[in-house]
Amino acid sequence: MAERGLRKKLTGTVLKNGMDKTALVLVERLTKHRTYNKYLKRRKKYMAHDPQNRCQIGDKVRIIESRPISKRKRWQIFDIIQKNKAEA
Repeated sequence: MAERGLRKKLTGTVLKNGMDKTALVLVERLTKHRTYNKYLKRRKKYMAHDPQNRCQIGDKVRIIESRPISKRKRWQIFDIIQKNKAEA
């Protein structure tokens, strides 16, 4: 049986979960400026597939790359690292 290729994994925070089986995840990363050596915070939003609608706003989640599920969804919720303390 053929193994899957290595898939990217990212960690982020759930911003929205109003859509059915979809969550909007904000991923922040630090990059170093080449010339000024200053660290810059880069942000990107990803639409992630959440089949059981488990995620709540503010949850810290790990997402994993997957096949295209819809026009903008190419990621899936892999696991929930930390539930939001305000809602729990």
